[in-house]
Amino acid sequence: MTTGTGTRSEDFTPRADGTPVRRWTLERDGTRVRVLTYGAVVQSVEVPGRDGTRAGVALGLPDTAGYEAHPGPYFGALVGRYANRIGGGSFVLDGRTHQVTRNEGRNHVHGGTRGFDKRVWEAEEVPDGVRLSLVAEDGEEGFPGRLAVSVTYTLDAGGALRIGYRATTDAPTVLNPTNHTYWNLAGADSGSALGHELRIAAGLVTPVDAESVPTGEFAPVEGTRFDFRETRPVGPGYDVNYVLDRPGTEPVAELYDAGSGRVLTVWTTEPGLQLYTADHFDGRPFTACAGIALETQHFPDSPNRPEFPSTVLRPGEEFTSTTVYGFSVRRESVSGRD
Repeated sequence: MTTGTGTRSEDFTPRADGTPVRRWTLERDGTRVRVLTYGAVVQSVEVPGRDGTRAGVALGLPDTAGYEAHPGPYFGALVGRYANRIGGGSFVLDGRTHQVTRNEGRNHVHGGTRGFDKRVWEAEEVPDGVRLSLVAEDGEEGFPGRLAVSVTYTLDAGGALRIGYRATTDAPTVLNPTNHTYWNLAGADSGSALGHELRIAAGLVTPVDAESVPTGEFAPVEGTRFDFRETRPVGPGYDVNYVLDRPGTEPVAELYDAGSGRVLTVWTTEPGLQLYTADHFDGRPFTACAGIALETQHFPDSPNRPEFPSTVLRPGEEFTSTTVYGFSVRRESVSGRD
């Protein structure tokens, strides 16, 4: 297998309004990652399998028009200012009620109608990667505070993809960014990702109501279909936030495809992980369950849930968050089905 090393950029297809878009390619130790300035999208991730063949394992689209035409799945995008849901599309901060965009019924989801995933970010090369930056003005999508935010994509030694977030604000606000890549370790064009073997280091989930907004409870996974503390195959029907046992100290999740031998290991400083099996994909352009999202995050609806870890950011503070997606190869299945 021939591999390269380094970072390079090139023109990509522009937005429909003519705004230029660039694509950055990061390559190191067998991993190749392509990142767009549109939406800070991770367009592709290519890693070798047990036979040495490198294949794309992240669902992506070939041009900017595709991302503009299919915004809802958030393929590989950086979503924010607030990832996941804010119930009722409003929250109270320091005694003041803020009404944010309601773009999923009466609720807010993934930053609104023009969130971070639909912006073109400024880019600069950094060692082993690229840093993307933007400014979200006070009042955008209803959120308070002028927010300066950056995300840095780098490849560590061994080819792990490191995602580092930083942000500051000039007024109190809430912030909860995440990366929304869908993973299929058998190959992005291989069909359903169901049957991948998954482990999540979490003994609790945050149950949701009929609108997918947390009820405020913490429910044990023991004895339920949500229990992935021991590795087992993934079935359909998951869209749930896990309360991670020890984030920042050990890997929080591991996904494995027995056919290719590829392993994805997730490490994060975030307290939560959203498991989403993409059951609602309708074939345009991917079929149901074609990828599995492992979104590191603070909990949904935290601005309305004082019992959840806070997502408030204030002037003089700096928000920082790190998630690492590591890649390796295993010779046999954890459950012995190879």
